Amino acid sequence: MTPVKFGWLSPVAGHAGSDFVPIVQYQEEHILPTALPHFDSVWIADHFYGFDADKTEGFLEAWVTLTWLAAKFPTVDLCHHVLGHGYRNPALTAKMASTLQVLSGNRFILGIGGGWREDEYRSYGYEFPSAATRLRQLEEVVQICRLMWTEAHPTFEGTYFSIDDAAATPRPEVVPPVCIGSAGEQIGLPIVGRQADIWNTAFRSDDDYARKRGIVADAAEAAGRDPGDITCCVTVGGDLPETDADSDAWRERLEHLVGQGVGYFVMDFGHPLDAEPALRFAEQVMTPMRANG
Repeated sequence: MTPVKFGWLSPVAGHAGSDFVPIVQYQEEHILPTALPHFDSVWIADHFYGFDADKTEGFLEAWVTLTWLAAKFPTVDLCHHVLGHGYRNPALTAKMASTLQVLSGNRFILGIGGGWREDEYRSYGYEFPSAATRLRQLEEVVQICRLMWTEAHPTFEGTYFSIDDAAATPRPEVVPPVCIGSAGEQIGLPIVGRQADIWNTAFRSDDDYARKRGIVADAAEAAGRDPGDITCCVTVGGDLPETDADSDAWRERLEHLVGQGVGYFVMDFGHPLDAEPALRFAEQVMTPMRANG
């Protein structure tokens, strides 16, 4: 059995609790040098500004921030949580991804989704089509990326996007895995089944997750894929453990999710001020779970 994996979601937002400085900047100095050697990956959200009405929160751009972290921490994989595909032209996304894959030594995972934040799209001058259209566009984006990563003269003519000999040299030696973030049962999850290497979502209940996982598996089989080739990834939030009892509660919670088929956790711990609880989580939660995996 493949050992369970853990990613660290580092907030690029800065709010009153961080003196409006993006939290990832604090973590890069005080938390991540201690925490990340124990994690498999670091994840960065993709938005242009924060969620307060006055737009006072700092919010760093996702690609630049992830590239900065790639240079700072050379042992972990790198993923966005998740890219809104409509923010960037598909061919540009593929080119940026191939470049980061090459420069990082094959550590990049393309985390991408249909996008959802209408006010942000319109503020930056992007079109915001219906959810169904954004998801159908997403499938073409993934197809374009894989063509540009693997072919010398990639050409694609889709319903929404096209490329004509859009070379992305130097092409990566290892094709980046594609992580699709989606929960939509009609369109999104079938796309996951057809296209994703990793599926990222939230966990709401056992029944809800089982139903959605079944949709992904059915779509994979219909596309001639083995559903077992798709890693199920869940984003989980909460405070880092301060006591042995806290760690026991974390381990019980996450082991339950493993029993539901989850193989990858993206941990959102918010804004911890000290690295010691991260070490406690690594030693008392992650290490025994990996040993049992």
